[in-house]
Amino acid sequence: MAILMNKKLIFAVAAAAIVIVGAATFLRHSVAPEVTFATLSGERLATSDLRGKVLLVNFWATSCAPCVAEMPRMIETYQKFAPRGYEMIAVAMSHDHPNQVAAFTQSRALPFKVVLDGEGAIAKSFGNVRITPTTFLIDKRGRILMQYQGEPQWSELHALVEEALSDPA
Repeated sequence: MAILMNKKLIFAVAAAAIVIVGAATFLRHSVAPEVTFATLSGERLATSDLRGKVLLVNFWATSCAPCVAEMPRMIETYQKFAPRGYEMIAVAMSHDHPNQVAAFTQSRALPFKVVLDGEGAIAKSFGNVRITPTTFLIDKRGRILMQYQGEPQWSELHALVEEALSDPA
């Protein structure tokens, strides 16, 4: 009986891994979903408004320790590439309280756009994101170049941003 349960568990884990890899492969190089972002500062913009820029969309939460830990590197990356046409939108997950997001944004002086995903619609549009941090790098044409779950591999991310910024689109 225990062997049968272990086989079922292994099968379930393997099936879940295949689904996750399949979803990531599907999203990579597909066109980013058309969503409208409403920033904490009141600005409204859509993914289509950002065509022509290299865009990083980072799903995070103030209660997520890895999210908080990666924020200084996100700030550095933004400051390094923003003058060349790089944009970043940090999407706070639906379970994050707006006051906490606003306080975090202010205390860390986040230089990029911060968005509340109160209803979870943005996360759902990006393949039903549930794990934070999850980050998407989108090229000037609006195609997803890379998806990271967990902290990005920074040297890889920077190389991809450099390449995408160099593309005349």
